[in-house]
Amino acid sequence: MKRLLYFFICFGLLIFWSSCRNDFEFSPSTGNLEFARDTVYLDTVFNNIGSSTYNLKVYNRSDEDIVIPTIQLERGNGSFYRLNVDGGTGNEGSPEEGKFFENVELLANDSLFIFVETTIDIAALPTLDNEFLYTDRILFDGGSNQQDVDLVTLVRDAVFIYPDFQGTSTVFENLNFDVDGDGMVDETSLPGRFLDNTELTFTNEKPYVIYGYAAVPEGETLTIEAGARVHFHADSGILVTNNATLNINGAASTDPQLLENEVILEGDRLEPLFEDVPGQWGTIYLFNGSVNNTINHATIKNATIGVLAEGNDDAVTDKLTITNSQIYNTSSFGILGRATSITAENVVINNSGQSSFAGTVGGKYNFTHCTIANYWNNSFRQFPALLLNDFTQVDESTIGTNPLVEANFNNCIVYGNDNPEFILDQQGDDFNFKFTNCLLRFDNSNLEGTTNYVFSDDTYYDSNIFNEDPDFKAPFDNLMNIGEDSGANGIGSTLFSMQVPFDLLNTSRAATPDAGAYESVILDD
Repeated sequence: MKRLLYFFICFGLLIFWSSCRNDFEFSPSTGNLEFARDTVYLDTVFNNIGSSTYNLKVYNRSDEDIVIPTIQLERGNGSFYRLNVDGGTGNEGSPEEGKFFENVELLANDSLFIFVETTIDIAALPTLDNEFLYTDRILFDGGSNQQDVDLVTLVRDAVFIYPDFQGTSTVFENLNFDVDGDGMVDETSLPGRFLDNTELTFTNEKPYVIYGYAAVPEGETLTIEAGARVHFHADSGILVTNNATLNINGAASTDPQLLENEVILEGDRLEPLFEDVPGQWGTIYLFNGSVNNTINHATIKNATIGVLAEGNDDAVTDKLTITNSQIYNTSSFGILGRATSITAENVVINNSGQSSFAGTVGGKYNFTHCTIANYWNNSFRQFPALLLNDFTQVDESTIGTNPLVEANFNNCIVYGNDNPEFILDQQGDDFNFKFTNCLLRFDNSNLEGTTNYVFSDDTYYDSNIFNEDPDFKAPFDNLMNIGEDSGANGIGSTLFSMQVPFDLLNTSRAATPDAGAYESVILDD
């Protein structure tokens, strides 16, 4: 009985207290809202591809609860922007949804969030160009009380390459081709489609955006011209099939910031937040049987594996020749070779979740004036910057080996933030390698002096320097230029610098060349 009486007393006091409050009597806004910023910049988006979600915080600094009569987009229902005000879309189901809001309440000394997105059709804009600056305004109230915040987005037109959907579903079709070389078409789990003849040249006129794997048909060549920009959606890439070829034909640039003639391959998220995020897309897959692939003056970044090359280690010509190129921020490997043949000159690889370069299951590898570094700091990595082995696990009890015919590293830097930064994992009898005039990081008393790590044996090690600071400019930011105090300064052999007379920046190599892809310079503070 006492509990019941206590309940009615409390309930009555609550009713009396509420009836006396005027906190929920909202006054009209007087145009004194404050905003976290006066312009919301939605970073560059591709034509017809949705943006990320951006936010704007709106403040009521007064001591009164207010109601904002209207919040709307100046372009009205025709605007390509969409708003969400504190979780509401406004006039749901109508053409004004996400465009127009009425009587938005805002408590005294409180704030609300407005979330902004856009998907822009560049063909519907009054000026059709490869790039278009699209703007609008969020209007708060009207008349003398009106306030506004600008919205700005740079839109890029692009060439889109994507597979067909499976029937009426929203799932892309998978690639089907002869995987094992038996003459029969095999089903794969790779989403994508084969490029047609009109798509086998990527120019620099518009960026390319690829969904799934863009596959080069048997016997055909995909040519990517100087200055081209190729963007990949998640789990996408390029696949080069049997007797097909990839030629990336970048050229030296005059502006080291713009890299106007470089071919750049990266993800399709253009916001600064994603600029250096690893694993945004798949790989450039040089499938077993593809031939004479070349990559020159390219930057490959933010992939899972930058380049995956497999097979053809017994071919007369190399599977891949890569020159004057950079590979950064791969969540797994920069270059992964499997029983293949690769020649690399003036190549920089850095920041890989596993190894920057791995030559596995034997093969043939020749690297000259390359910087193979790994300053990965996103997580623990299992492998060093450079990994060589000659085997594969066939099943739980069987290891299959394949000869490492040759693996030569000349005038190179092999370094990183771990130790040691190269591992030579031999299982078979035919394991041939040599480091000549290189700067190497290896300081491990347990391994030094054992098989493959006898550094006094000039059959395998000739004129190398160990464990001296390479003096990279900013390796965690992929600035791999070396300073005058570098341990790589002047240690190179002219025998190899004559083969590669200019560095990655097209600077002539000195009479006493430096190891690595760059000649040393005076570094800025």
